[in-house]
Parts: sequence; structure tokens; C-alpha cells
Amino acid sequence: MNTRSSSPAARERKVATIADVAKMAGVSPMTVSRVVNGEANVRPATRDRVNVAVAALHYTPNQAARRLAGAQLIRIGVLYSNPSASYLNEFLVGLLNKASLAHVQLVVQKCEADEHEQEVADELIANGIDGLILPPPFCDSRSLIELILASEVPAVVVASGQPDTRLSAVSIDDRQAAYEMTRHLLSLGHQRLGFIIGHPNQTASARRLDGFRAAMADAGLSMDEGLIVQGMFNYRSGLDAAEILLSHESRPTAVFASNDDMAAATVAIAHRMGLDVPSDLTVAGFDDAPLATTIWPELTTVRQPIKDMAESAVDLLVRQIRALRDGALGSTEQQVMDFALIRRQSDAAPRLRPPALPRVR
Repeated sequence: MNTRSSSPAARERKVATIADVAKMAGVSPMTVSRVVNGEANVRPATRDRVNVAVAALHYTPNQAARRLAGAQLIRIGVLYSNPSASYLNEFLVGLLNKASLAHVQLVVQKCEADEHEQEVADELIANGIDGLILPPPFCDSRSLIELILASEVPAVVVASGQPDTRLSAVSIDDRQAAYEMTRHLLSLGHQRLGFIIGHPNQTASARRLDGFRAAMADAGLSMDEGLIVQGMFNYRSGLDAAEILLSHESRPTAVFASNDDMAAATVAIAHRMGLDVPSDLTVAGFDDAPLATTIWPELTTVRQPIKDMAESAVDLLVRQIRALRDGALGSTEQQVMDFALIRRQSDAAPRLRPPALPRVR
């Protein structure tokens, strides 16, 4: 999606009304009013639809304020190239929720990591973008970060395992989150655990692996390196990794994947081999993206507040941009948000009887 600013004259010719927003969102004008005014008695899914419509129509409740603030429109560029569609959807909803209420226009550009990222960022900067938001994998691109710092355009990195301290950042403690999930699996009685690593170009991958190893070491368990398999944060890589783990001569009783896409792929391979999840195999993921509750069994996972992180990124960047416009030095902020372990139907204690033999259908 690429939203570009229209001319002031074009904006004045067609001003969106509350009825326009209500029609696009499929709700009543009263519901739109409640969302815009921040009232709590609106279901989250309805609120999301209204906020997306508000952003799409560039609706501002107070039209006098809209004309007055027109010169102060903030344009934020967002680069994306995320292999997980469910993660990306949550992230974009968070951006739209906040942008629609802060007089922010989003310019969302898709580009491939390590290929055209600098070219795309350079073009956005040259076209007068006010700031940039860098979700994974761009949050860890050294060359891209150096380009942005040299341009002196404010930016926020999101979900980096080791965010650059020269930029604002929103993240969670990936190491601690993985540590706690591993301890949970061990508490169920599992001792032979498999682990699927995330993409090697993202620092969060190494942090999650480090947390897994630390929990195993603290439990006095040695690791079989054959049960640690590289993934790429996409479903396809999860299938390949799960094939390796579940074909191992002494397969694990539990698999912890570094994101929900790869965990879902592990469940699929287990089913294809005739293994029951969780009776024969416990599977855990990371992110709590919508995919986690659309497969069966639903995934036990680490909830990373993706939508909230996106909203916080907009807040941080808007504050920094407004400070710069006021002639102040826009200071960077590093926010570490809370995660949560969400237990669902994909985990259980290991079987006391011999597990079913895998069979390929």
C-alpha cells in the first residue's frame, strides 16, 4: 500500500464526513463518534474497522482544526518486507489506528531486504518524509540505519533484539520471553526439546535462541545440537525445519519455534506424520499473531504486542518530529514493552507410554 499526499485544493474539494466513515466501516455514525472520542465501549474489531476507514478517508472530526493544522501534516514512511502476513497485518492495523488520530499520513513501501532498501529510503527522504518506521527486518539493517542517521531524519526501529541506541525503539525482551517459554515447556516434564531459529539477519532470532539455551542450561540439561534447526520466519522454512526435527532418530517431545508461522508449519508436519498434537508432540510459537488461533490445535505462544508496538512507534516518532519543528532537539526514547506467555491447546505433558511411531502419509 502506498498512500501519497494529495494537493490542498484536492483535499478541500471533497471533505470526508462522519457518514462516509460509518459507511466504509459498516457501522453507525454514533459508533464512529465513540471511536474518535476514545470511548471504551466499542469492541476492538469494530474500533479497528473504524480507524482504518478514518485513515483511508483522511477524516478529521473538527474541520476548522483540520484546515488550521493542514500545514502541519506529518508524513511517516514505513518500509516492510516481512515473510509473516499475519504479523504484518497486525502491525499495519496498529499504524493506522494511531495515524488516523494524530493527523499523520503513512507512506508504506514494500521493498526487499538487502536489495532496494537504501534506494527506497533515500527516495522517501528526498521527497520530504518527516520520519521513518522500521519494522523487522529493516530494524536491524546497519547500512539502512547509517543512511538514516546521516540524513538526520528521525526514525523508530520496532522489534529489534538489540536496537541501535542512536534511534528511538520499541521492543520486548526477546531473550527473557524465550527463556520463560522454555521453562514452561520444561515444567510440563519435557526434557528433549527442539528449537527452530528465526531469520539470521534479525537480532531477535539470536536473542530468542540465547534465552532457550539459557533455560536449558539452568535446568541442567545438555543440548543436542541436532535439535536446533535454522528457519527463516516463514511457513515454508518451518515445514523444512520440522521435517528435520521430527525425522531425527531421537525426536523431541516438544518443539519451540521462533514465530507462529514456523510453529504452525510444525503442527502441519506432525499431523502428516500421524503424530497427535499435543499428545505426541507439544508445539509452542512466538508472537501470538492471528494465525495462532486459526489453526488446530490453537498455539501456545509468547504474546508480543505487535499492534501496541506499532502504535507506540507512531507516538514516539510524532513527538520527535514535533519537537524538531519547534526547534528543540528531538531526543530518542527506548521503550521495552511487556510480553505474555499464552497457553492454549498445543502443549501438554509428554506421554508416559511410548509415543506413536511417525508415519508418512
